[in-house]
Amino acid sequence: MKVKSKKFKVSIIAILFAALALSGCGSSSEESSSASSECTPGELATAESGFLTIGTGEPAYYPWVIDDAPESGKGFEAAVAYAVAEELGYTTDQVKWIRTTFDGAIAPGPKEFDFNLQQYSITDERKEVVDFSSPYYKANQAIVSFEGSNIQSVTDLAGLASAGAKLGAAVSTTSLEAIEALGLTPSVFNNNADAVAALKNKQIDGIVVDLPTAFYLAAVEIDQGVIVGQIDGSDSGDQGFGLLLSKDNPITGCVSTAVDALTASGALAAITEEWLADAAGAPVLK
Repeated sequence: MKVKSKKFKVSIIAILFAALALSGCGSSSEESSSASSECTPGELATAESGFLTIGTGEPAYYPWVIDDAPESGKGFEAAVAYAVAEELGYTTDQVKWIRTTFDGAIAPGPKEFDFNLQQYSITDERKEVVDFSSPYYKANQAIVSFEGSNIQSVTDLAGLASAGAKLGAAVSTTSLEAIEALGLTPSVFNNNADAVAALKNKQIDGIVVDLPTAFYLAAVEIDQGVIVGQIDGSDSGDQGFGLLLSKDNPITGCVSTAVDALTASGALAAITEEWLADAAGAPVLK
């Protein structure tokens, strides 16, 4: 009797495990099918059916967008946006652009765009209220000033404090956080354009922006502009730039898959080489 009882128990357990295994396989298959369905090219759950709505800033600066015209596809982020759109199955005619403020797009709540790209650094804090794709670029912060300023010749981070540097940055940016991490009190502006205007008027000594933007501002926007140096961001928690989406967006995984595919194929590297090749060489402030 005991032997039969053991056999009976073993049989029941085996049946239960088999049922669980079949149930698990069914669930996995359904999830895979669901994910595959959600990422069907051109049929994503987008803000407007049949179209991909992409957000950018106003203005959108070179080298990210050329001549403030993202629809041209010229400029690093404009080119990335269209490459991602194509990977997702959308033609150029199916892409729509809208303008947002930097901090408005990153605030909690629903979005009018499917994804937004304005050099949004991926951080754990931001991921609490918005989604990000896989990173498409990573850049250090840099300080832009002008010839004759009291920080022009600074060669290390300690020198900024010694010079009494007055630095500015746009609200809600990691550039602002970089200034605070130096132990300095930043001047806060609504956007980079306002910060540039303050620097031109010599109301501040310098502005902090990402390195490619710094090269453009120093060469084009600021009269006798100079790049004082880069701020090493390896310990900042900045995980690179990501496409920003609303929190728990159903297409986040699809967008990340598209970015990953562009990275794997070498297409993203080619876009980077075309538009950001000159953004290098500034000294790193130790």
